[in-house]
Amino acid sequence: MNAPDKPATFKVGGCRPEANLTVGGLASHPGEHEPLSFIVLLFPGFSQLCLSSLIDPLRLANSLSNRTLFRWQVVSVDGRSVESASGISVEVAGSFDECQKSLLLERRRTLMIFAGEGVKHHNTDNLRAFLRRCVRSRVPIYAFGTATWLLADAGVLSEVRCTVHWDTKAALSETFNGLAVDDALFVRDGHIVTCAGGLSAFDLAMVIVEERSGAELVRNICQHVIADRSRDGASFQSAPPGLRYANTGKKLLPIIHIMETHVDEPMPLEEVARRGSLSRRQMERLFVQHLSTTPRRYYLSLRLLKARQLIELTAMPVVEVAVACGFISSSQFSKCFRDHFKLPPSRLRKM
Repeated sequence: MNAPDKPATFKVGGCRPEANLTVGGLASHPGEHEPLSFIVLLFPGFSQLCLSSLIDPLRLANSLSNRTLFRWQVVSVDGRSVESASGISVEVAGSFDECQKSLLLERRRTLMIFAGEGVKHHNTDNLRAFLRRCVRSRVPIYAFGTATWLLADAGVLSEVRCTVHWDTKAALSETFNGLAVDDALFVRDGHIVTCAGGLSAFDLAMVIVEERSGAELVRNICQHVIADRSRDGASFQSAPPGLRYANTGKKLLPIIHIMETHVDEPMPLEEVARRGSLSRRQMERLFVQHLSTTPRRYYLSLRLLKARQLIELTAMPVVEVAVACGFISSSQFSKCFRDHFKLPPSRLRKM
């Protein structure tokens, strides 16, 4: 795996140790009374949940503060409406071409990109070139969901820590070798912010609002949308339901993360337990009690899930997928895959 052992923490003060940039500064260095302005670029198949989870909190920030703290303009590549993953089309204010000059010349603007399934088919030479110009000009870029793929394809993530939705993480890491892909809700490195998508966009919105107007407004927004809390950007995407805020999670989540970062070369369970500061017996008991499975089965399911992602999202031969997921032979892999998913890998690729 290319993912590092520890996720990069999203800090308002910056992810890199030497960085000292705030989200407000990242988004264009506005004056005290100037709103942050976002160009929101939608690609077909984007998550409407993700888009709403970001924009609605910003709308509420404006409403509850009685100030225009944020502005946004939704655009598409060709200026036509864009169909989301749910089949609902969203009208846009114009085409992306019309906004490119203002993004590069007006320092108070930020680019936000939303993409979903089929993202690798949406990049073009013009988009790649423009993203590179944005990076050279230090234009802030936010990538949501699978939009991280577009940045990687443009070659602007080679020295940047990033994140992507968990179901694309394996394919992204294998396709763009050397990327530092974190299992995090959102990560900021320099002027690039990547967000896993889904409800994590709400958590990112809360960080943006807090930096712009303080924690009290964040609490008011959470109360308004009936949200108990917002999560830290470094929280693991892959935390099983119910473990994130439970005391048990403090013991199990590090174990799960160790497994996830050692998929290509599976670690002996005794070593996994040792690194998690547990005995093998303690680890076995926690998995059975809280996840209704054994560590061995859970570890195997993680490897098979990565294999399924690689088969669905890349053209890697099955034998290479098997090796990338820690199987000693393609026959062993095919049997485990068939037992788990009830169909052979070859049939899944044809679907």
